[in-house]
Amino acid sequence: MAERYQVTVDVHVILQRGDQILLSLREGTGYRDGWYCLPSGHLEPGETVVECAIREAFEEVGVTISPADLQPATVIHHLSPEGLPRIGVFFAVSSWDGDVVNAEPHKCGGLAWVPADQLPDNTVPYTAAGVEAYRSGVGIGVHGWHEPALA
Repeated sequence: MAERYQVTVDVHVILQRGDQILLSLREGTGYRDGWYCLPSGHLEPGETVVECAIREAFEEVGVTISPADLQPATVIHHLSPEGLPRIGVFFAVSSWDGDVVNAEPHKCGGLAWVPADQLPDNTVPYTAAGVEAYRSGVGIGVHGWHEPALA
């Protein structure tokens, strides 16, 4: 019997304010420190992607999101530089309760509202791919996989 394909599921939240989105600067995490990403995290056992998005937004930036306000943005099938596959489920939201704050200063060097079409150069490429797919109306995209050679 063939081994089953295993993949990590990441959930990303695109908080929108007009034409701007919220990014957090990774710091003290050991992975891509000094790079911007969306509020995001790994799906936990027994948790739905909706529950994960709501939890991560609260844990990282202190806002409470109603499930009805989460809109599917895109899905990215990502292959990390280390060769590990991931599925990124991206949600967009423009309404929440509470003020945006850096709720995890031990993991985040700061928050920034940036134009969605002008991400900083030091945005995690996986994050940038998800934001671009969302902005372009791409429902499902891939990132990090090698394209086959064209004949």
